[in-house]
Amino acid sequence: MHFLDTYAIVEIIKGNPAYKKFADSASVTTSYNLMELYYILLRLYDEKTAEKYYAQFRPICVPVSEDTVKQAMKFRLSQRKKKNLISYIDCIGYIMSLELGIKFLTGEKHFTELKNVEFVK
Repeated sequence: MHFLDTYAIVEIIKGNPAYKKFADSASVTTSYNLMELYYILLRLYDEKTAEKYYAQFRPICVPVSEDTVKQAMKFRLSQRKKKNLISYIDCIGYIMSLELGIKFLTGEKHFTELKNVEFVK
């Protein structure tokens, strides 16, 4: 099982061969990632495409607790001090993956040196 970062979801949608094996595997994400996905798909494609994939990935969303949000913001601050500028949404997803004991799947450069990451381009 993996936590799908928005980057990973977009690559799955685009049909990136490196992400093919993750397309049908057990995965989770958050509604925050779907918010980001919806915006990206509106920008790259159209509303119909954004609606289609929002609906497709909605069932794998897991709730985000207040404690997760707080831990994610502590993590974000610690990374900023190291000049590693990670978005709020990515920080929440990364902390969720740690809490759930699953790999964080992404191709975002900010995660290349972090533990518990499956980095795929």
